[in-house]
Amino acid sequence: QLQLVESGGGLVQPGGSLRLSCTASGFTLDTYGIGWFRQVPGKPREGVSCISNSDERTYYADAVKGRFTISRDNAKNTVYLQMNNLKPEDTAVYYCAADLRRLIRNVQLMCQPANKSWGQGTQVTVSS
Repeated sequence: QLQLVESGGGLVQPGGSLRLSCTASGFTLDTYGIGWFRQVPGKPREGVSCISNSDERTYYADAVKGRFTISRDNAKNTVYLQMNNLKPEDTAVYYCAADLRRLIRNVQLMCQPANKSWGQGTQVTVSS
């Protein structure tokens, strides 16, 4: 089991920003495709943004395009999700996940919840 730890969640007003971090321990994060997912009670977990391992291609869900940015810092073994112009509908538990299919190249496919090793999640609440 790959160990991933998310941090950076919290309460923010609409229009505000947060940066989530996903740090790996015990393995090198840049050898895996990494995704950010979110889930609200009663709904399935959905892919928000993903980044490939080899060439750092990215994918964003339509709901977050232009507002969220995913990036890697390989020196820190960390993947970030910069979230700007947050909306109340962004409220969810956010999870990072490593895709266990080491050879996967389709970044959109990587942003589906199957075949993942998950972190524990961090709560993001957007409210005035």
